[in-house]
Amino acid sequence: MHILNLSTKGRTGMIKINDLVQAAVVDMKLNQGIVTIYCPHSTAGITINESDDPAVQRDILHRLDDLVPLNLDYEHHENNSDAHIKASLIGSSVQVFVEEGTVRLGQWQAIYFCEFDGPRNRELWLNH
Repeated sequence: MHILNLSTKGRTGMIKINDLVQAAVVDMKLNQGIVTIYCPHSTAGITINESDDPAVQRDILHRLDDLVPLNLDYEHHENNSDAHIKASLIGSSVQVFVEEGTVRLGQWQAIYFCEFDGPRNRELWLNH
């Protein structure tokens, strides 16, 4: 297993991690196969989406805020229930093909770490 460390800056955000994942694939000496990127946090997630227009990431975060606002009457009283729900909606892992040592994504795709309860120091776990 390979561990990536991230430090997030704001309460929410989407961080493009393609380069980090590619470097991990090289470190793992994975030439062909599938790499799984797993987020071991209950208030963050991982997804693949468009990377060409940064408005897409802003739209995702804004719509998630609309769907799951911060200040509702949640039973969980750590002031981060919205983050737990958003993490469940986004998901905790993605799998990506690796061919000839290179992470394969669609033309406009990127891998994003999604922070919903930052700023924090986070880990991602990668395995093949």
